[in-house]
Amino acid sequence: MTFDVSIFLEQVFSQAFLNGALLSISVAVLAQVAAIVVGFGLALATMAKSPVLQGIARVYIWLFRAIPTLLVLLLLWNAAPQIFPALRQDWYTPFVAAVVGLALTEAAFMSEIIRSALQSVDDGQALAARALGMKPAAVLFKVVLPQAIRVAIPPTGNEFIAMVKYTSLASVISLRELLTTAQLGVSTTFRYAEYYAAATVYYLVIVSILMILQNRLEKRYRWITPKRRRKGGGPAPTVPTVGLGTAALPVAHQTKEAEVR
Repeated sequence: MTFDVSIFLEQVFSQAFLNGALLSISVAVLAQVAAIVVGFGLALATMAKSPVLQGIARVYIWLFRAIPTLLVLLLLWNAAPQIFPALRQDWYTPFVAAVVGLALTEAAFMSEIIRSALQSVDDGQALAARALGMKPAAVLFKVVLPQAIRVAIPPTGNEFIAMVKYTSLASVISLRELLTTAQLGVSTTFRYAEYYAAATVYYLVIVSILMILQNRLEKRYRWITPKRRRKGGGPAPTVPTVGLGTAALPVAHQTKEAEVR
């Protein structure tokens, strides 16, 4: 049996594979957003002064970093409905179980990324903001978080790319995502090479687009040194600036403002 290009191309442009790819992306986006929100709360809890909050957050992180993602999905889909009758209703679909399972696992990893990003910001910035009369919440969201985002973007982008691939694990709970679509086709035609190659093409395209978007986002938040030219024609000394998405302010100007205050 040889590789049939016509079958391969038919599956690449088929509606079934497109729907499977869109479902995989939907699960990945929802799970990643939920993981970032939960992970942010866990990161704040691990940095809190309360030993109770720290203990709860650390136990959660330890638990979901230790349990394999595949096992989490199986527990949520097969075991949880036996214990909780509410999960036997029609609303509890493989899509819901996949989003919840992936989000719970990913939140443990995102909490460490966010915590390290927050701690990378110099403590003096928060102290200076508090000295100006800013409340703790304002210091976090207006001073610390905008600078931490720049540090968190690369690992978060990598985690999201991995999340897209992790959605293939949901095939064990009957979610008809991209890999399940390929497996269903293989089960009826036994054309392994063509169907799995089609799924590979979709994963390559999705990840390539995400890598481009991640690269652009990193450039938007990176440290910037604008180049200027002297009137005589030679390049003028550059002034370091900080790019925070919407504006870039010279560091020297920030220092002068701090001295005036």
